Amino acid sequence: MVTGIAHLAITVKDMEKSLDFYTRILGFKKAFEMPNRSTGEPWIVYLHIKKNQFLELFYHGERDNPWDASLRGFNHICLEIDDIQGMVKHIEDSGWKIDQALKQGGDKNLQAWISDPDGVRIELMQISPESPQGKIAAGLPL
Repeated sequence: MVTGIAHLAITVKDMEKSLDFYTRILGFKKAFEMPNRSTGEPWIVYLHIKKNQFLELFYHGERDNPWDASLRGFNHICLEIDDIQGMVKHIEDSGWKIDQALKQGGDKNLQAWISDPDGVRIELMQISPESPQGKIAAGLPL
């Protein structure tokens, strides 16, 4: 039985720039690094999100992978935020660009959008108790 999403992996071009973004801007904690077992060279950095959730950052991304809404497959990461107005202000104060301003989505959740240094789209979402997600989490009927 699946009990959660353990991690998401992203291959990055510039590890230091990505670490700065995910730790300073989003507040993840650097947990540990794993070297390549064959060569001993840097391979993966794990960032701790919460409990059993991690983000893996892989070194040595060489080619861009621009997002295209017409392509199948991965679309974006959605991060749950407890104070989205405060998070948006923190991001802006940190000098990072908000791609889509704070608004209420069709599901009644507050959302804003940013991109990481490699163009990975990130939705920031504060879940409303009135949203389908909030109702399901509370054990209420839709």
